Amino acid sequence: MLCTGLLLLLLGAAAPAAAHAAVRATDPADGTVLRTAPRQVTLTFTESVGLLTDSFRVYDPANHRVRTGAAGHAPGRPDTARVPLPARLAQGTYTVAWRVVSADSHPVSGALTFSVGTRTATAASTAPDTTENPATAALYNIARYLAYLSVALLLGTAAFVAYCRPPKAAPLRTPVLAAAWTLIASTAALFVLRAPYEEGAPPTQALSLAALARTATTRPGELLLARLALLLLAATVVLVLRARRTRLPRRATLAVAAAVSVPLALTWAAAEHAAAGIQVPLAITSATLHLLAMGTWLGGLAALLRTLSRTPALPLSVPARFSRLALASVTVLAVTGVYQSWRGLGSWQALTDTAYGRTLLAKLAAVAALLLAAACSRAWTTRTAGARTRPQVRTTTPARIPEPATGPPLPEQPSPPTPTPAPPPSLPLHHLRRSVLVEAAVAAVVLALTTLLTSTVPGRTATATGTADAGIPTASVTTIPFDVGTPGGRGKVQITLDPGRVGTCSVQAVVYGPDGGLSTVPELRITLTLPARRIGPLDTRVTDRGGYWAADSFTLPLPGTWTMRATVRVSDVDQVTVSAPVRVAR
Repeated sequence: MLCTGLLLLLLGAAAPAAAHAAVRATDPADGTVLRTAPRQVTLTFTESVGLLTDSFRVYDPANHRVRTGAAGHAPGRPDTARVPLPARLAQGTYTVAWRVVSADSHPVSGALTFSVGTRTATAASTAPDTTENPATAALYNIARYLAYLSVALLLGTAAFVAYCRPPKAAPLRTPVLAAAWTLIASTAALFVLRAPYEEGAPPTQALSLAALARTATTRPGELLLARLALLLLAATVVLVLRARRTRLPRRATLAVAAAVSVPLALTWAAAEHAAAGIQVPLAITSATLHLLAMGTWLGGLAALLRTLSRTPALPLSVPARFSRLALASVTVLAVTGVYQSWRGLGSWQALTDTAYGRTLLAKLAAVAALLLAAACSRAWTTRTAGARTRPQVRTTTPARIPEPATGPPLPEQPSPPTPTPAPPPSLPLHHLRRSVLVEAAVAAVVLALTTLLTSTVPGRTATATGTADAGIPTASVTTIPFDVGTPGGRGKVQITLDPGRVGTCSVQAVVYGPDGGLSTVPELRITLTLPARRIGPLDTRVTDRGGYWAADSFTLPLPGTWTMRATVRVSDVDQVTVSAPVRVAR
């Protein structure tokens, strides 16, 4: 319980990962200056997206919201969203904040800017509209982990009782009931929190009737309702059978369990990574089998641990059967896991260059530790089974009868004694309990990493959209303050490298005065130097574009930490050179 509590705290406090749909292209492009105002803003994503009631917000240079038309999809393009703009837009820089829901049920948010006629300073702040609400995200992540944990306990316990046949199932009744109620409660919580989670709103808006009604019409909401219906139907059947004291035959029990567990697993597979991307039908089938095998193995571990702690003399056949069941589950997990990893990564480089790949490596390490502990348990079971089944014979040596020198003939020798098998040795189970306890603790870590993995951008998507390194933004923005030492000679220069990666990029620079407004200077020179390789200074050759400075083409030859120097001249004789480090990705 302590391990589970720590993992819940970790999941609740972790910053929410970026969602799974990524922007492939925008029209107008981010940061561009247009001669005439566009009629609409169009965003194309890597997968189909759903729109919210307030998916697009457009702000003018004075931070006033622009009244736009209703957002919608391009005809026949569920991966393309667009919003109409007013017929006339004044000159200046506009900010577009957007938030949509990707096909795998995770919200996507971001912002872009474009300028009409000339680039101007803008006071627009998109933070309230595009960031996650920490409380809502934490509650939603905790509910997701509890749902994974409880479904694993339910599936694993059912498989353990049906296949391993412990002498008494009563010790498992309490954890099964707790897991069932936890799954029902966590599913209901996910449904209630779905709307504020998508919109980045506080959890206080969760009980809004309009929000609940809208959630019920979305695919994630429909899947959550289907999961609740399955759970309530199964609970009703169990209660009716208990009230009538009816016990189903073993085969009928297995058929009912399969009829419930498969569609239950589908409610997860159809709402996560498998629902978007390539080979969707095969991916959903693989994800369903992966979840069933995971629940059978990890939930069965918890059931075995509970049985070992509550049954003093457990037949060796129970852990032996579970060992075979675990081996089959691991085989299914290996096959489906390899396929899902290939589908999510797309390349070997994504294994180390993306957050998805690094999380996957951590999960593989935890699974390796789990397999090691399982191998120890299996070795103990095999060794104990061999010791108990090996025939042990007790023999009695007949007493020697002295032969007299004279006298009657000796009596006939008695026949050899019949071997009697010795009772099997009673071997302690404390070694197996320790090994299974270690497996259960590592299993909780595997479940936590699985939950985090489903909240991370797949490596294939991150690589395709140029966001492989989560710590480096696509566009690098650096703000450097300066002070020439004269009245009114203070300010800052904001320099943008787009993209901030190796290769050809564009450079834009805006100079702000001491009052924070846009300032015009007679000269601005920007250079970059890579001290570690003794490269530079490389002159960007920015030119005055009427309110801002820019260079359309500048080449960054190598990755690393570059030193950006800006020489700002504010008058004929007053100038200053300031610098700041800039990280350039590969």
